[in-house]
Amino acid sequence: MAARTSPPPLLLAALSVLFCHATAVHNPAAGGERIAPAAGHGDDTKVYVVFTERQPATAELPEAEAGAAIATFHYDMIAGVLDDDSSSAADRVVYHYSRTLHGFAARLTDDEKNRLAGMDGVLSIHEKVVYRPQTTRSWDFLGVPQHNDATRLKFENDVIIGMVDTGIWPDSESFSDEGLPPPPAKWKGVCSKNFTSCNNKIIGARSYYGGNTTMSVLDREGHGTHTASTAAGRAVAGASLGGLAGGTARGAVPGARLAVYKVCWEEGCSSEDILAAFDDAIADGVDVISASLGSGIAFDYAADPMAVGAFHAVRRGVVVSVSAGNSGPTLGSVSNVAPWTISVAATLTDRRIISELVLGNGRRVVGNAITVFPNLGKPSLLMDPGGCDHEQLDGKRYKGAVLLCGEGAYISSEAISHTGADGAIVYMFSDEDKDTAFSFAIPIVVVMQKEFNHIIDYYNSTSHPMVTVKKSVTVNDAAAPSVAEFSSRGPNMVTYGVLKPDISAPGVDILAAWTPKATLSGSDVDARRTKYNIISGTSMACPHVTGAAAYVKSVHPGWSHAAVQSALMTTATPMSSGEPEAELAYGAGQVDPVRARYPGLVYDAAEGDYVGFLCAQGYNSSQLAAMTGRRAASAACSAGARAGAVGDLNYPSITVPVLNYGVGFAAEFPRTVTNVGPADSVYRATVTTVPGVDVAVTPDELAFSAGTKKLSFKVSVSGTLLPVNGTMGASASVVWSDGRHHVRSPIYVFPHKHVM
Repeated sequence: MAARTSPPPLLLAALSVLFCHATAVHNPAAGGERIAPAAGHGDDTKVYVVFTERQPATAELPEAEAGAAIATFHYDMIAGVLDDDSSSAADRVVYHYSRTLHGFAARLTDDEKNRLAGMDGVLSIHEKVVYRPQTTRSWDFLGVPQHNDATRLKFENDVIIGMVDTGIWPDSESFSDEGLPPPPAKWKGVCSKNFTSCNNKIIGARSYYGGNTTMSVLDREGHGTHTASTAAGRAVAGASLGGLAGGTARGAVPGARLAVYKVCWEEGCSSEDILAAFDDAIADGVDVISASLGSGIAFDYAADPMAVGAFHAVRRGVVVSVSAGNSGPTLGSVSNVAPWTISVAATLTDRRIISELVLGNGRRVVGNAITVFPNLGKPSLLMDPGGCDHEQLDGKRYKGAVLLCGEGAYISSEAISHTGADGAIVYMFSDEDKDTAFSFAIPIVVVMQKEFNHIIDYYNSTSHPMVTVKKSVTVNDAAAPSVAEFSSRGPNMVTYGVLKPDISAPGVDILAAWTPKATLSGSDVDARRTKYNIISGTSMACPHVTGAAAYVKSVHPGWSHAAVQSALMTTATPMSSGEPEAELAYGAGQVDPVRARYPGLVYDAAEGDYVGFLCAQGYNSSQLAAMTGRRAASAACSAGARAGAVGDLNYPSITVPVLNYGVGFAAEFPRTVTNVGPADSVYRATVTTVPGVDVAVTPDELAFSAGTKKLSFKVSVSGTLLPVNGTMGASASVVWSDGRHHVRSPIYVFPHKHVM
């Protein structure tokens, strides 16, 4: 998952439950057939996802008959490669993908997998990948108005968002269906038999656990409930976390419908389950898919289950929003990078949460934490020289004290609690967590080095050090928006020439609905439950863009994924050039859902454009067939297509990877825009650039009319990249404007040698 639920080693034990753990009971039927896992295959089998050619003979059959015929085809393939007679092909299958994808997931030995790879009809085979799941004020900060307008809500009622996550807690007020009509006629999905809480808000619910059909859609971790309410929660007045960050909790499109696809469990989110969810979601009729999940690394597109699932969704007009990842600020750490997905970075809003310490000498020290306990008044401050983890604290007693945990300590709130200590102060030596306020089972405050030094100086100056730990408060951050340190950075390590992340959205200290099945902090020693919780991560940023995409779709239901992506990116608010990684950190900028509804022009793309991109990427016929599900698509890779460049894709941003500083470069980027504003419009281009980078647009004026809705132009970027202190590359832009609309494409030039 991509929620920033725990920092690296320092606080891992303290936060070990938040969003990487979930248990449940249940699952439904529908769509692809679900098969219970068989026992007795030994330890020599692994789960593989096998993509096959589509079976033309099944195309005209009713869905149930087609599914049965495809299942027989899969069983015959598997039966032909089994090592022995101890199990049947049916025992080995985990899923049949038959609704929109073509293939199956099965448990195979290495030898069986190798034999299967050589069979006719098999396009590709991939070993299972495990992913992890990676708001009152945030929508106000983005300028999205809260409304009760019946006409506006009616448009939203027709939008269906598919949440691929940890499930949902349906009893939250955020998912009330009060005043909502029945689901739209286009909806073809189901609610699983043992999930009885579907209503006119939550209109679909399925779960996926290695083929097991008995798992529950109920959310036991909170992550899925939080993301769903962020995207499309109903307006709930007076929401807060223990009085902190109070206000009206709401999503971008409170009238939209939710379809829930639970794929994440205690051990993570498996690729075969994710693909089954995509297969169903597409066929069910969702308009937008939200997947706040990440593997931690970027895969080649054909080997990336998320990219494959998204490709099939986008070809059918479904918008796909994904999280960029929580591995920042390392360059090249962005994990979801397919150009047919919207990859979302996390930013800070103008509301920060802090915790204050008052030392015995009266000095006030500010740290990070979400502490909703009452003020902890003047207990003794003690430092354990051995550290604050389970091993070091085992058997020790510090009843009534606040522990001071120093550099390099491995912190466990459970271990600290077992000593009888009332709280702790932790030195955070990693900058990547400086933006994030975490919740703990007891009052624990995280401080950076400067503040920790003040505490140590005081500690050494008195024989009776004391401290007061105060309840957290919210403060204004005038510098917002800025990119969170933990948010994964580009460049796109699969294709340098495609900018990732695409866009940014609030992802720090986000208040949204929670499940009572999970504790407030995620710790087993924490007995507190809450209806709304505050967490951080690109998982929280992703549903903001999901909601924004649904907001655009509610106005333009026929728009493609690419058109919606373009609208969001070209209307985004440019962010501070003070970010060292610039566009590699924040993409096109901070999402502006209101402006995105009427962008003026869009950079559209269809399946053929993405196939052409893959050809230019150097894909062979087998790789292309694995991605598209059709061998015939490989014919699109003509000599002309292969001679093209990845930069020819009609993308809203332009990325120019150069070898190094001081090396001359020149590149051209063809683009086509579609007028979605007034028919008779004239747009003129304005270029903004920096020394060392020359940008030219030809032609620099576009005149549209009722008969001319699409026009093409060329952007030429050349020069010699100059090193500038505090930055990695060079930022430029092209803005097309008719006086009312401003359609901005960011341009980023960077030396890829420095990230290899």
